[in-house]
Amino acid sequence: MPTEPPPCEWDFPPAAAAGEQGLLALGADLEPGTLLAAYRAGIFPMPLSGVRELPWFSPDPRGVVPLGDFRPSRSLRRSARRFTVTNDRAFAPVIAACADPGRPGAWITPVLRSAYERLHGLGWAHSIEVWDEDGALAGGLYGVEVGGLFAAESKFHVRTDASKVALVALVERLRSAGGDRVLDVQWTTPHLITLGARDMPRHEYLRRLAAALGTPPAF
Repeated sequence: MPTEPPPCEWDFPPAAAAGEQGLLALGADLEPGTLLAAYRAGIFPMPLSGVRELPWFSPDPRGVVPLGDFRPSRSLRRSARRFTVTNDRAFAPVIAACADPGRPGAWITPVLRSAYERLHGLGWAHSIEVWDEDGALAGGLYGVEVGGLFAAESKFHVRTDASKVALVALVERLRSAGGDRVLDVQWTTPHLITLGARDMPRHEYLRRLAAALGTPPAF
């Protein structure tokens, strides 16, 4: 079971008070208790270029992957046979690859990376690793799990389909664990939509989140 850190010292505004672009607040810190309080309230941090204080978001709509509707293609399932999948075996290398500043749209700062590594050490953040035939890390993803919420933060690949294989493995694990679960991807993108992500109104997301928090974790 994960270790509960000292409680958050900040009071976040209600998630539903976020502005048109989902921005809710600026400031606070990245202590484990702060991050967990935010995720439990439907809020997450995301740096913005040129903004010194840390932004916190609660977008409307919210990007989610419906577990019951997720159907990987036959070609993706065939591709998955080339890889070996593990979890929590290489969290640091996975988040380091996700945080590579040379990636388009890179947003994971060194401070954020350190914060999620601390959460992993306490048992709240998890990684899915995808390895190629030679034993090299081909792709993966990481995220935060609080009860039945899994907030997928970022994924990467150096081999074709490896990040998609990581997502398939994550969905299968969450689905097999049963109970009320939410796989949160924050915002949908055209790429995520091809993998089954959908927009969910914020009020519905918050309702689903409240139910999911009472579900035992899958990891």
